[in-house]
Amino acid sequence: MVIHVCRPGQFNVGRVSIMASGSSRKVVFIAVGANLGIAVTKFVAAWFTRSSGMMSEGIHSLVDTGNQVLLLLGIYRSQKPPDEIHPFGHGKELYFWSLIVAILLFGVGGGMAMYEGIVHILQPKELEDPAFAYVVLLVAAGFEGYSWLAALKAMKHRSTRRSIWRMIRTTKDPAVLTVLLEDSAALTGITVAFLGVYLGHTYDNPYFDGAASIIIGLVLAMVALLLVIESKGLLLGESADPATVAEIRHMVADDPNVIDVITALTMHFGPEEVLLNLEIQFNETVTADGLIGTIDRLEAAIRKRYPEMTRIFIEAAPLSRRRVALPDN
Repeated sequence: MVIHVCRPGQFNVGRVSIMASGSSRKVVFIAVGANLGIAVTKFVAAWFTRSSGMMSEGIHSLVDTGNQVLLLLGIYRSQKPPDEIHPFGHGKELYFWSLIVAILLFGVGGGMAMYEGIVHILQPKELEDPAFAYVVLLVAAGFEGYSWLAALKAMKHRSTRRSIWRMIRTTKDPAVLTVLLEDSAALTGITVAFLGVYLGHTYDNPYFDGAASIIIGLVLAMVALLLVIESKGLLLGESADPATVAEIRHMVADDPNVIDVITALTMHFGPEEVLLNLEIQFNETVTADGLIGTIDRLEAAIRKRYPEMTRIFIEAAPLSRRRVALPDN
């Protein structure tokens, strides 16, 4: 029997999601500005140097710019309030658009870069003076590095993980994750493009440049595949961090009116929007008024410590029920 459901006015969905999306939006805007300017300079450098690697880098930056515009669209649409058709809100819109970005990054970014490299190998062109390309790559590395640091800072702010890889695997914010991975691929691509141009001129061999373009395409494809995997998990409905669920269990179990927490189920509807469903075995001596007061007290304590728990549902388990071997999430 469900004893308590969040009452109107208790949801913090709008406030929390706006606060969460604010930092994400800032990171994405930084990335859009950086990539748009970089794309223009790379295309100009590719025109003057006839470098396939530079052309691939220009395509990469242009695709990144378009992808980040789509992420901004996802952030905007994810803030739409709940309605009759979507009673839990539109937070997962962001997860959908991150999946679209991953597909575009793989097909357009990676595919075109590899195509450009293959064409350059089959139909090699004489390389021009590389000085301009070096300057553009150096400037691009500076902008991409700044954007990468901004994304990493935002991700660290929301995660207790120390390892970058663990933060990537556990983050629930696809906007910041996408910027971080795209910038990582961009910095890798800049290094590969530099080596392609340098080796091509040093050994007077345009095939180095074509190979660099193919490698850049493969890097983009790998990053896109990782984003697809992460977006799929978020769309299916990932749980909150296990450490957070364990802390909530302990908080609830420590209440004098609680005998046991049977199940604690969670699911992300957005980076900072989590559904929490608790099945609790209360002490049989608690009165009806005491039960209501206990539930209110538990909700207030959980919301204060974990404001991302925007929807909390508490169900009273029968006294005869014992905890089953059901995994929390």
